[in-house]
Amino acid sequence: MSHPTASARHAAGTSTSDQPPTWAPAAPAIALLTALGVLMVGQTYTVLALLHPMSTALGTTPGQAIWTATAFGFAYAAGFLVAGPLSDRYGSRAVITAGLVAATAVTLAVSAAPNLPTAVALRSLQGLTAATFAPSALSYVVRHIAPQRRGTALTCITSGMLAAAVIMQIGAQAVAAGLGWRAVFSLSAALMALSLIPVGRVLRPTLRHDTGGGLVQAFAAMPQLVRRPRLAALYLSTVALMSSFVAVYTAVAIAGPPSVAGNSSAILALRAGALPALVAVPLLAPAFQRLVSPLRAVLAFALAALAVATGSFVGGHTVPLAIALLLFVAAVAAAAPAVVETINATAPHAGGAAVALYGCSMFIGASLGPQLTGALIGLGFGGILRVVAAALALGVLLTLPALRHRHIA
Repeated sequence: MSHPTASARHAAGTSTSDQPPTWAPAAPAIALLTALGVLMVGQTYTVLALLHPMSTALGTTPGQAIWTATAFGFAYAAGFLVAGPLSDRYGSRAVITAGLVAATAVTLAVSAAPNLPTAVALRSLQGLTAATFAPSALSYVVRHIAPQRRGTALTCITSGMLAAAVIMQIGAQAVAAGLGWRAVFSLSAALMALSLIPVGRVLRPTLRHDTGGGLVQAFAAMPQLVRRPRLAALYLSTVALMSSFVAVYTAVAIAGPPSVAGNSSAILALRAGALPALVAVPLLAPAFQRLVSPLRAVLAFALAALAVATGSFVGGHTVPLAIALLLFVAAVAAAAPAVVETINATAPHAGGAAVALYGCSMFIGASLGPQLTGALIGLGFGGILRVVAAALALGVLLTLPALRHRHIA
């Protein structure tokens, strides 16, 4: 065990007056937080692959069972707002650990839900507990990972969270086919419990600083952050990004060309086809770091808009559509960490609260995506994608103010 004074200095990731900062080892933290990102954020998407068996077992319909996803989503967004200030106050590792313990218990309870109302209530609690992870993980990177590795870490973690939409649905579908839908939640709970071991060994505790205002001050920082024009614009750009991400894949499923729409195998193939982008973008992160984060955000939004616009015209052909979606997902995977970095640089003294608002914005956007597609269904697949491309172009405009203040990144 290291000396207490040294441990505290390491935990803080900051320097004393006469010593340089000592950062936590990046590789094991990145690997652990990325894997946990897939598991925890993936709880959002597991039920999408389980609606039919769940509805049968709970004595309801798939349309009613979707409330297990909606309830999780609303609670998840609210949980972000709580987890960020808690992370600022008590440290990322402490919040991640407490969240994992709570999420393990609630996720196991979901596996035993006897009816739909109980399942909806438990999924709400699961959303609240799972939400403790993402803002705490991103805050850990900002506080403990060296600046030259920070961009790679944020890219890997956010890519894992995006990949969860595909990986966890595929995993849930496979487990449910062999063991039943309840086993999906039981297995998830077991993995959460086991992850407590590496969390305790890999992640460093954060040195707490009493600033006088305590937890109340941490929560009070949120409305102040939203009132800052550049930050508000970045949060709105995040809503545009994630609503576009979900809207595109919802459109593929319910309004796509005949070769894809209604064909579960084709839809799954298109989703899985985006996974190479989610692997490539983290590998290319060191090269991306040569550009300041606001510029990366602007370029990524522009690429996403161009890819979706192209997809709106080639949607009748599966292979060109798959390529367009691959570029689109790559752009989203590049934009998300760039926005996080820019937000943290803009509000360096309110990291947890700032990241919590970012996460809340992400999930608000993800929740709006299906509604956007549903509202535009009359325009057809191409029309929906052209509106989404316009929303992403708006994202370019929203990130431009940060580019004009490059010194913050």
